[in-house]
Amino acid sequence: MKILKLGLIGHPVEHSLSPWIHTQFMEQAGVEGEYKLYPIEPDVFDEKITALLQSGIDGFNITVPYKQRIIPFLDELDTDASKIGAVNTAVRKNGKWIGYNTDGSGYVRALEQVIPSQGSLHVLMLGAGGAARGIYRALVANGFRYVDIANRTVSKAEQLLQIQEPETITEILSYEEAQQKLDSYDIIIHTSSVGMSPCDREQIIPLANLKSNAVVSDIVYKPIETMLLRSAKQQGATIHHGHSMLLYQAQYAFEIWSGEQVVIGELLNQLEQRLTEA
Repeated sequence: MKILKLGLIGHPVEHSLSPWIHTQFMEQAGVEGEYKLYPIEPDVFDEKITALLQSGIDGFNITVPYKQRIIPFLDELDTDASKIGAVNTAVRKNGKWIGYNTDGSGYVRALEQVIPSQGSLHVLMLGAGGAARGIYRALVANGFRYVDIANRTVSKAEQLLQIQEPETITEILSYEEAQQKLDSYDIIIHTSSVGMSPCDREQIIPLANLKSNAVVSDIVYKPIETMLLRSAKQQGATIHHGHSMLLYQAQYAFEIWSGEQVVIGELLNQLEQRLTEA
């Protein structure tokens, strides 16, 4: 049986939970393999990545700061990765290295666990950075038609309009404008790092005008329950934790590498416990 050789490149990567996640997937799928961490210093990236691509590895994940820098070293990009302009998963197929972006698609897979439908729902995204770009692309590609974007710098948010679908309806807002019309949104998605440890007392916008039956989602997963999610819960909203995105984007990457379907199931609770204890 072939041993699947996988890994993660980035700087830093030492505290990543990806080896644990993919080990669970391999055990569940009955796949023999290994998943290693490959910390790469920025000043030696070119030579290190060239050596890795020639090492016999079957696939790897890419985290900060290399999601754009990896692209010239790959032979092809899938459609979404090309539109997003960032790659977090690479796989060797028929002698070629192909880049994918599973972040946004993984996020939507996770979100679909807590929402009943999508096309008619009104979504507000907070933030317009790299994570927002992947999530926005996945939302519009998966049938979410009404997706507004709020950001401190409006011109940066406007750049995301380049990757919308023809039927997408998107309004670009300041954070102040978003607060004023918060009660018109069914789903609020926070995509920035505001509220992440050690700055976990921060909240990107107040939720005073929140619709009572809204879903509030935060991609920050440390702490598990951010100030934003705590505030949303107090107002009766359904909250959606960021660590689920971590598992679902990994699930999609594992499918790309192995061709095997795996289920999240109890792994979500196990991951939450590991993050809480860390």
